[in-house]
Amino acid sequence: MSRILLRGAQVITMTPDRPDAEQVDILVDGDTIADIGEDIEGPDAEVVDFSGRILIPGLVNAHLHTWQTALRSAGADWTLMEYLTHLHGECVGHYTPADMHVSNLAGALNQLNCGTTTVGDWCHNALSPEHADAAVEGLVQAGIRAVFLHGTPYRSPDTPHPLAEIDRLLDGPVHEHALLTLAMALQGPQYSSAETAVADFRASAERGLVVSMHQSGGEPAPGWEAVRNAGLFSPLTNVVHGAEMPEDWLKTLVEAGVTFTTTPENELGQGHGTPITGCLLRLDAAPSLGTDIDTAVPGTVLTAARIALAHQRGLDHAHHRQTTGMYANTPSVTSKQALAWATVEGAKALGLADKVGRIEVGMQADLVAVDARALNLWPAHDPIATVLHADIANIEAVMVAGTWRKRDHVLLASGLDEVKDQLRESGERLLRSIRPAGSPG
Repeated sequence: MSRILLRGAQVITMTPDRPDAEQVDILVDGDTIADIGEDIEGPDAEVVDFSGRILIPGLVNAHLHTWQTALRSAGADWTLMEYLTHLHGECVGHYTPADMHVSNLAGALNQLNCGTTTVGDWCHNALSPEHADAAVEGLVQAGIRAVFLHGTPYRSPDTPHPLAEIDRLLDGPVHEHALLTLAMALQGPQYSSAETAVADFRASAERGLVVSMHQSGGEPAPGWEAVRNAGLFSPLTNVVHGAEMPEDWLKTLVEAGVTFTTTPENELGQGHGTPITGCLLRLDAAPSLGTDIDTAVPGTVLTAARIALAHQRGLDHAHHRQTTGMYANTPSVTSKQALAWATVEGAKALGLADKVGRIEVGMQADLVAVDARALNLWPAHDPIATVLHADIANIEAVMVAGTWRKRDHVLLASGLDEVKDQLRESGERLLRSIRPAGSPG
C-alpha cells in the first residue's frame, strides 16, 4: 500500500486534546492516518512539502440533494413554496436515470473541488431502482465518500418507505463500494402518519441505519410523539432544519442523542425559518451543516459555516443590546465552533464519527490542504479563521481515503468537459417541465 508523508503544514486536527493548530507531520498509510507528530521518519513514503498551507480534516456536507445539480441557480429567487411547486410538483417525474447520474457525478466533483470529502446525499428522487443505481454510480465515479440517503418523491402519509429497495441496495450497489454507506431519507413524523413513522423507524433500527428527515415551520406533527413513545429516537436519528421546533421538543431529541443539520443560507433565503444554531448551543449541542440545494444556493460548506456563524453572532449581539443596552465584549460563538460544525458534527450526523471529521491516528485519511500563501489569506495569523475565510481558489489539495482527488489546485477528474455538456443538456431539458409564472395550470 502507498505511504505519503505530509510535512511543513499547520495542522488543525479538531481533536479535543490537541492544540487548535500545530506544526506536525502526517503519515498516511494506504487509506488511513498512521502517525502524527514532529519529524516523522518515512523512508519509504512519498514526501509532500505543504509549507505555507493549512491541513484540515475533510469537510462534511451533511445535507445535499445532489440530484438537483443540473438545475443550478434556477431557483435562486424561489420561495420555499415555489420550490416545492416547481421542483417537486412539476419537475421530479421527468428525471431519467441518466439525469440522476450526471447530477450526482458533477455535484460530487464540485464538492471535492470545494474541499468536501464526505457528502450526505439526500436522494429523495429515487423513482426506480435504476434511478437509485445511477445516482450511486455517479458518487462512485467521482471518488467522494458519501452516505447515500435513499428516498422517494413525496408519498401518501400512509405509505411506508420501500424496504425491499433498501435491502437491495444494502446487498448490492452500496455494499460493493468502501466509500459508500446507506441511510434512509424518510418522510418522517412530520409528513407520515404516526403508524408509518413508527414502522419506518423500526425498520431502520433493525438494519442499524441512520435515518434523516425534514422538519420546518413549527409544532411537530402527532407522529413525533408516537416515535418518542416507541423509544425510537437515537444517535442514528438526524433532523434537517428543525426550524421553530419548540424548545421542549429540541431538549427531548438532544437528550436522546438526535443530531441536527442546518442549511443556513437556504433556510434564511427560502423561508424555512430561523436556523436553530443558538437553540442547540443553549442545550450544549451543536448543528452539522449542509448546503441543501444547488438549485438555490452555492454548494460550499465553508460558506454555510460563515453564514451560520455570522447569523448566530448577529442574533446574540442584538439580544445582548436589547437586554443590557450595551454592546457585547466577547463573541458568543467562535470560529473553531463553526469549523467543528463543518467537520466533527457533520461526521456525527452521518454516523461516521469513528472514521472522519478529525485528524487522528487510525482515522480515514480524508484531508484538505488550504493554500494560506494566497493574497486573500496571507498573512494567516489565525489558522482556523483563515480556513473559514478560504474559498474554492484556496483549496489546493483534497485527499479521500489516502487518494488524491485534487492536487495543485486542479481537480483530478477526466472528461470534465463531457460531464459539463451532459449536465447542461440535462438541466435545459428538465427546466422545460417547469411552468413559467402566470401560465395556466
